Amino acid sequence: MKETLQMIPPVHELQHHPQFADIVKQTRLDTVQLTKQLKIVIEEIRKAILQGNWNGPLPGTAGFIEELFQLLLKSATKEFSFTLKRVINATGTILHTNLGRARLSKTAISHVVETAENYSNLEYRLDQGERGSRHSHIEALLTKITGAEAAMVVNNNAAAVYLVLRALAENKEVVVSRGQLVEIGGSFRISSIMKESGARLVEIGTTNKTHLYDYENAITPDTAMIMKVHTSNFKVIGFAETVPTAELVQFTKTLDDVIYYEDLGSGALFDFRQHGIGEEPVVKEVIAMGTDIVTFSGDKLLGGPQAGIIAGKKTFIDRLKKHQLARVVRVDKMTLAALEGTLLDYARGEKAIRNIPTIRDLLRSVNEIDERSHAFVTKLLQKTTIFEANIFPDVSQVGGGTMPEVQLPTMVIALRHQSLTAEQLSRKLRIEAKPAIIGRIQKDEFLLDLRTVSKEEEELILEALANIETH
Repeated sequence: MKETLQMIPPVHELQHHPQFADIVKQTRLDTVQLTKQLKIVIEEIRKAILQGNWNGPLPGTAGFIEELFQLLLKSATKEFSFTLKRVINATGTILHTNLGRARLSKTAISHVVETAENYSNLEYRLDQGERGSRHSHIEALLTKITGAEAAMVVNNNAAAVYLVLRALAENKEVVVSRGQLVEIGGSFRISSIMKESGARLVEIGTTNKTHLYDYENAITPDTAMIMKVHTSNFKVIGFAETVPTAELVQFTKTLDDVIYYEDLGSGALFDFRQHGIGEEPVVKEVIAMGTDIVTFSGDKLLGGPQAGIIAGKKTFIDRLKKHQLARVVRVDKMTLAALEGTLLDYARGEKAIRNIPTIRDLLRSVNEIDERSHAFVTKLLQKTTIFEANIFPDVSQVGGGTMPEVQLPTMVIALRHQSLTAEQLSRKLRIEAKPAIIGRIQKDEFLLDLRTVSKEEEELILEALANIETH
């Protein structure tokens, strides 16, 4: 054993081997970093030999050096590669939280790249030649699209809720229906965030029913706000009742110094109801009813980057902008660029809106998906004979805690491999395919839903399936 270990060439000798130089070029590492990886690989080989777990060529035999440098390349590539990687979402879930939620439009992506590559007028007024505000780049678009008097952006909707409560209701009472005290992903609870903000929660009504008189009876001299929370991630069905926004707005107007605030959660700027999809309120309609403040997400139904958007009456938005927390939760230039690019598509009208991937995928017809699925299967069976493929009706999900009751009719491709189980096939597509491909497993079949797959991505999936290795 000792003699075998002594046959491993010293590090300085391996550094002068041509393959070491080749790996430097391939990985773009300097020799210092690659030498560190080389020492790690050698130590792992030593341990494997001592423990009897080494299955490669032994030191001193033909092929050992080749094996060593292959392990070095693999180790260096893994150590210095991105952990945030592109994947193809073939699950049919449009706003897949685990897969990054909304995809950006080409307009938004182009604007992000230009902004990231260059200096910008982030906080500079070109017309005046003086310092400006980063809020200005988004505010005009948001007020135009929503009809609000003013608007601002923070880093996510949780931050938006927190800022509103902290800045406008600290040490005061906030009245909320018990049926709206939701918990969303990551254990984010309205009741908990309210406690952190310093506002005092006043629960009214019951889980399934809250009436206007419940609000009336809850008002005290310490009431600062009536808050309505859109229950984006669940729906109470059956014996249930809530007070409509219009009634709450009118009631709040009869009160002195009480704000009506509505957290819309997903925040639709596009009316999906006209296409028979869900019952999501449109931000512009809620603002038009006289709501003082609304908050909503940027990376859900809006189809943009992660952001929290606050819109409403100028007097309240101005107070939020001046609050010390506004700097803590502000967004960077790339988020602003992505959001501005997305909002420009909304401002241009419905044709441009359909360029936003979230909108496009939600509106995609089952006939289109069926045609694409049949074409895909035909191409697959021309490339390889190792699969059985069937197409059948199923449903897609909106995802992201949005429209939980909505099921979008779709067609799925069900694949069976001649020697791999569905789980084995899924694992290979996740780990070996570049980019990784994520689908669904059902009854030992691997399902692909092309609703969330672009035409370009179809070709990548076909190539990955045709090149699947069974060992």
